[in-house]
Order: sequence, then C-alpha cells, then structure tokens
Amino acid sequence: MSCFLKCLGFGGALVGMGWVMVVWAEATGPCAEVRATGLQSTGESAGQLKVATFCADMTPALGKPIYPSYKPLEVIEEPLLAKGIVLQAGEKRYVLCAVDFCVLANSSYELFREKLAKAVGTSADCVAVHCVHQHTAPHIDGDAQRLLEKYPDPPRYVDFEFLMEVTDRLAQAAKEALSRLEPFDRVGLGQAKVQQVASNRRILRDGKIVGRMSSCKDPALQAEPEGQIDPYLKTISLARGEKVLVRLHYYATHPQSFYNDPRASSDVPGFARQRLEKKEGVFQIYFTGCAGDVAMGKYNDGSREARDALTDRLYRAMEDSIAATRWEPAGKIEWKTLPVKLPARTDRLMEQSRRNLEDPKAPMLTRIYAACRVAYAQRADRPIDISLVQIGPAWILHLPGECMIEFQLYAQSLVPDRFLAVAAYGDDGTSYICTENSYKEGGYEPSASNLAPEAERLLKQAIRTLLGVPAEKDE
Repeated sequence: MSCFLKCLGFGGALVGMGWVMVVWAEATGPCAEVRATGLQSTGESAGQLKVATFCADMTPALGKPIYPSYKPLEVIEEPLLAKGIVLQAGEKRYVLCAVDFCVLANSSYELFREKLAKAVGTSADCVAVHCVHQHTAPHIDGDAQRLLEKYPDPPRYVDFEFLMEVTDRLAQAAKEALSRLEPFDRVGLGQAKVQQVASNRRILRDGKIVGRMSSCKDPALQAEPEGQIDPYLKTISLARGEKVLVRLHYYATHPQSFYNDPRASSDVPGFARQRLEKKEGVFQIYFTGCAGDVAMGKYNDGSREARDALTDRLYRAMEDSIAATRWEPAGKIEWKTLPVKLPARTDRLMEQSRRNLEDPKAPMLTRIYAACRVAYAQRADRPIDISLVQIGPAWILHLPGECMIEFQLYAQSLVPDRFLAVAAYGDDGTSYICTENSYKEGGYEPSASNLAPEAERLLKQAIRTLLGVPAEKDE
C-alpha cells in the first residue's frame, strides 16, 4: 500500500480473517479505498456539546407487504417511528437512530446511513442506525429483492418506492432538527433490573436444543429458568442544567409479543416508550441490545393480557432506571469506527439457499430467506461498520445483526468499570450472529445465520479492539 499509514494506539481498523490493520484517521488519496475513517474524536468542552431530537413516521400504507408473512398490511395498531438524535461537538456531527422496523440489511441499511449523514452534514461513518426489531414491521433487504428479480416469478417483498419515500422523510426530519440544536452539559447514567420480561430462547433437553420463542404456551417450557440474559435496562440521559433533553434506553430482548398477522405495531417497547414520553414530556428512544437468543416466551402466551403485563414491567424498569440516574459533567464526545469482515457460511445450507433462490416452485418465504442469505454472501468481502460513541461517562457500542446475548455480556466484561450500553440490529445482512459452540448444539439461531462459525471470534476481536482492551496472550 503506497499511501502513508500511521499506527495509533486506537484507530480505524479493518478486521477480518484474524488480522487487524490500523489506519491513520486523516489518510486520504489511495487510502480512501480502505474506507477506515478510524478514530473520529472531538475534544470539545461541555459548553460546545449540543443535541437535537428528531422523529419520523415510518409506517407503510395499507396494502404494502409486511413481515413476517409479507401479506398486505391490513391494520395499523400503532405507528412505526424512527426516533433519533443529532449530536454536535464543535464542527463535528453524529447521529443515533432507532427505527421500528424488523430488519434493514446490506445496501438498504447503508441507504439509511447515507441519507442521514448527508442531511446533517457528516459522514456515514458517524451515523448509527438500529432496528428495534418488532415483527409487526417491514423487513427490508433490497439486495435480496434484486437477486430474486433475476429469476422467474420472483416474490416481491421489498417496496423500493416506499424505501425511498421513508428514507427521504427521515432525512428531512434529521435536517430540520439542526435548527433545534441546544447545548447540554450533563449526562445521566441509570440502570434497573427488568422483572419477568426476558428469557433465553435456547432450552437444552436431553442433549438437544428446544426453542422457547417469543410466545410460548407450553407450561413445561415456561417453567424452565430464564437462562442467560442481561437483566438490566440502561438509560442514558442528556440535560442542560435541570432540563432533561432526551433519554436513550437499552435492553436486550426480542421485542415482539405477537406476530404473523398483517398488522403494524411498535409492540411492547414502543408502547412503553411512548407512554413514558407522554408522562415525562421528555423525548424517549429505545434500542434493542444483543437479543438473538433472548425473547419473552417464558412470560408471554400470546394473549393481550400478557402483552399488557410485559409493557407494564418494561415501563416500570424505565422509570426505575430514571430514578436511579446519577449525573456527571458532559465532558467530551468521541466516536470510533471499525469496519469488520464477517465471513459468510459455505456449508450445505448455503448451497440449498442458492437452489431455492432460483426455483420458481419453491414457497415464497423459502425463496425470500434464500435470497437474503445469498445477498449477504455476495457482499461478505465488504466490511460492516461497528462503532463506539463515548458521551462523557456514557459508552455506547453499536453492533450489527441479531447478536446472541453472549456478545453483550462479553463487551461489558471487558470494561467492568465503565457504563456500557449496547445496541444491536444494525446492518442485519448477517441475520443471527451466533457463538461457535451453538453451531455444534444446533437449534434455530445457527441454522438461520448467514455467517460461518468463526464469526464469533472475529467479532469479539473487533469489540475488544474498539473498546481499547489489549488482547489476551492466548488469543
């Protein structure tokens, strides 16, 4: 490589297949091919930090396809929203955004980042977009739809007109937020234990994995322990003096209490989020953490009564987290990005997916899922960004895909003295991001992943690098 490289103690990196390259953040010219913007940090005083909130309605029109059956939408129970903040530190701007969609993948995910970046005058590397992952919402992978259209009788599950419309709407909302930027000088850190909401989906019985999914009516499965979860909801609040400007909530569970009907709904986290916003008069945003193998099945039988109870418990945890908040000076904002290569699977399931994609007689859903898997395999050499933003004492880790809870717990274990919140469900071209051992155990999650088993090692390596924690000698 002919361009000038400068090694940093922490900087932009390309992580893939077991190696890490650190690139000077200010490299230009030929280095642009690396697309590693690296350490994007500001050293601004608290008086120079500003924030503005934005919100856009992302609900499809009636008749548009909606996940998981891709039937035409018949009922809008609650609007689907995209809620976010623009952060400004000196001349630099950053965006955090949570969207009430199930999935955004590959180029469709990048479209959201690019339009938001252009709208606020920053680069896509400084934008984090995450789906809340409700299953009563759009699932969008435009690359998969384009693949389908190469073969006879393609199912049409991505509405490109809708995609362009809602991204324009979201970008306009973010652009208008710039006129509302206001200073903040304090950051609040709170957390609370969530009672009887989350439970692990993977139950080991007689040496086999049994799924306890988002809705479960089997008394024996409901009686099983919660299993491995992160029981804490974390809240980050930004304030100017005594005036709270926004709260960001982070919790790891699949968010749906019901699904598989043609209805749009923000479901449990949306209900709780908007109820709290109405009560407090403070803008509330909810991010889903590493919930690939975590859902509400132990406490949810699919009834309206169960959904109401789950909403109440999540809402109470939000209130408890706010009540437990401790305040610190805002300090500085730093944003760090790592492009990571996560290898696509190459086994018989991938080969079957290729056949299903091309087969006009295969069931619609089978072809759609096959196209999503093949679409990721075709872009696997193009890295996915993960990032870390530090807002004074608050650290937020942004991850792609449906990460198992292991990745969240691992990240937190690396920096036990830090307040680290985790948002997953970024670029979901990967689908599930599983532990290597889960491929040996079996079960739904590894079978639905688009990744090879070694993805665990590579993503953990990247997380460690991003958090600035030296590798162990045996790694």
